[in-house]
Amino acid sequence: MEIKSNDFSNNSMMPALYTCDGRDISPQLSWSNFPKETKSFALSVIDPDAPRGDFVHWLIYDIPKEENNIPRGGPIPNGTKEAENDFRRMQYGGPCPPSGTHRYFFTIYALDIEHLDDVNKGNFISKVNGHKIDSAQIIGLYSHR
Repeated sequence: MEIKSNDFSNNSMMPALYTCDGRDISPQLSWSNFPKETKSFALSVIDPDAPRGDFVHWLIYDIPKEENNIPRGGPIPNGTKEAENDFRRMQYGGPCPPSGTHRYFFTIYALDIEHLDDVNKGNFISKVNGHKIDSAQIIGLYSHR
């Protein structure tokens, strides 16, 4: 399985447009080479370098199996749901590290189920891992101006 972005490459600096220093919109993402038995997708964007540990920037799930792209700035595909992130909102929240260069892990998961129930920030990873067939990630880097 593979995930890529037209807006940044793996382990490279993300443009400010997708951060608190810019418009704070989500970058374009697309995925391919997923298992045939995939019934839906989920996506997480997590900063493991935050001072208090993993900082959740975006959690989306129930992405229909027919979808394999999120355009720059959205919208997310019809039927897709979002869970609250660490900004206490549902939508994408871009990088805004307090100091240094942080890594942002954009992870796509292929799931063996169409819909996940009762998903929230606290249980997203365990719910997704309980139905994960495959996954892929791309890492963006950012230093706050």
